[in-house]
Amino acid sequence: MDPEAILGTHTFEDVLFTDDTETPVNVLTGETPAHSQATVEEAKEFAASIDTGTPQIALPASVESQVETQSKPYTAAAFFHFKATGSLERHRAYHAAHNSDAFAVDFEADYESGDLTITVERADEA
Repeated sequence: MDPEAILGTHTFEDVLFTDDTETPVNVLTGETPAHSQATVEEAKEFAASIDTGTPQIALPASVESQVETQSKPYTAAAFFHFKATGSLERHRAYHAAHNSDAFAVDFEADYESGDLTITVERADEA
């Protein structure tokens, strides 16, 4: 898939960390472990703190990884990560477009709905 294939606006539904992200529950106490308690603001701040040249988003971590590693219920990844865009092909196409002067790439992360919207235009049309 080349960057031309992703021109326009695409919305990926329910892919971001939200207040409704599934977290593990201790079967003995019925409570969520402290390491799995987090807010959207914490997740957004964490994603923003990652020092790369590519903007990061907060994605939900699986319940299994939260239990096995005692980690937070979110992780950070590039806004075009395949877990958000649904395929490695799309990931590579968005990555190529983001790194190219020929395209203007913008995204909106709606942490209330969990939706990620990515818009790609030719730079000479943006």
